[in-house]
Amino acid sequence: MKTKSEIIAALAETVGVEKKQAAEMLDALVGMAIREASDGFVIPGLGKLVKVERAARTGRNPATGASIQIPAKTVLKFKIAKAAKDAILA
Repeated sequence: MKTKSEIIAALAETVGVEKKQAAEMLDALVGMAIREASDGFVIPGLGKLVKVERAARTGRNPATGASIQIPAKTVLKFKIAKAAKDAILA
């Protein structure tokens, strides 16, 4: 796992820009992902950030075994692109 500064340094070297510019690009990408996540944010070749509604369901308390009601909620999921999945798992 890489730190943010390691990612910025690698991005700066790969693209051929200064680290400050690479940091601004990374921050801009993260900001766009946060703002547009509710509509689905796609990074071509990597995947899609989507908002998903989870239905209410009955669960089980692992400590006592008692049934509990889990409320409905909205969550974010990252769906990895097929090309990325194939490259990583190959």
